[in-house]
Amino acid sequence: MENAAATNFNWSCKDTWKISAKNTGWCLLGCAIGDLGTILFFQLTKIPFPVLGIMTLAIINGLITSIILETVILMKQDLNFSKAFKTAMGMSFISMISMEVVMNLTDYFLTGGAILTWWVIPIMLLAGFLTPWPYNYWRLKKFNIACH
Repeated sequence: MENAAATNFNWSCKDTWKISAKNTGWCLLGCAIGDLGTILFFQLTKIPFPVLGIMTLAIINGLITSIILETVILMKQDLNFSKAFKTAMGMSFISMISMEVVMNLTDYFLTGGAILTWWVIPIMLLAGFLTPWPYNYWRLKKFNIACH
C-alpha cells in the first residue's frame, strides 16, 4: 500500500512548483546574505584563514541569516517569535544545509574556494536554488508544509 502512495505522487503541479520556488528563493536570499557576506569579508580584509575554515564559517553564517530572515517573514505573517523561530528551524533546515553545502562546493570546484568573482556568484546561486527546490516541492505537496 505504501508503494501505491509513492507511485501516485504528482510532480507536475505547476502551482506547487511556483509556491515551492518562492519558498526556495526566500531561503536562498537568507543563505546568500550570510554565506557570500562571510566570503566577501575574508576576501576584502585578506585575513589569513584556511579556505575550509572560511567556507565552514560561510555555511554557519548562511544558516543563521536564513533562519533570521525566515523568522522575520513568519512574524510578519502574524506568528509570534517563538512559533516563527521554531517553524523556520524545523521546516527548512534540510533545505538550508543542502543549499549551503552545494553553494560552497560550487565555489570550491570553480575557484578553489572562498573566492567571489562576478561569474561564480550566479552559478553558486543557481546551484544553491536548484538543489533543495525538489525537496521543498515534495514537502509542500506531500505534507502541505512550507517555510513561508
